Amino acid sequence: MLLEIFADTVCPWCYIGKRRLMRALANRPQPGLVIRWRAFQLNPGMPMAGIDRAQYMTAKFGSLERAQRVFDSVARVGRNEGINFYFDHIQRTPNTLRSHRLLQAAAKIGREGLLLDRLYAAYFTEGVDIGDPEMLIAMAEKIGLPAETARAAVEGIPEIDMALAEDFQSRRLGITGVPYFIFNGRFGLSGAQEPEVLYSMFDLAREDDKERVAS
Repeated sequence: MLLEIFADTVCPWCYIGKRRLMRALANRPQPGLVIRWRAFQLNPGMPMAGIDRAQYMTAKFGSLERAQRVFDSVARVGRNEGINFYFDHIQRTPNTLRSHRLLQAAAKIGREGLLLDRLYAAYFTEGVDIGDPEMLIAMAEKIGLPAETARAAVEGIPEIDMALAEDFQSRRLGITGVPYFIFNGRFGLSGAQEPEVLYSMFDLAREDDKERVAS
């Protein structure tokens, strides 16, 4: 079974969605499941250097007070999943393209899930600028990705930029929000769903597998 998940590295609901998925799989393993994380940029037009967090929040929500109310709600959900969000530690909203490129490099050694966890923790609990190439390279080394490989990935080659290609694919599929789960390339599910919802989708995908084998 193939599970593709479109997500962004600055999306708190994607962090929650990943944690719920891992909880679901811990409680009810899915033999043969292959997970592929796909790039989606919530802010594809963000300058590569990112922008000041307060400036971004004011533009997005209208005021810092309104943004804080939204974050308080997200933080409450996060705590139920064992995630402590410290939104006040974030000083800069980054462009996430470099982090997506790095995730694809990590996927080649089977460690994209581990790197994604580190990216989320660094950004949402420590306030690390995950658009900073040097920060990304240092994180990559900690999961076993050589610095030269990480640097090449972060810098990217526009003509073969798979992160951009995946982001484009998500728009073509009509995906406007993340996380977005696609089971076996056929069944879509939007949002950070509870394990019970994920179980029903796993069952649906397995039944689909059986029908296709039988036909």
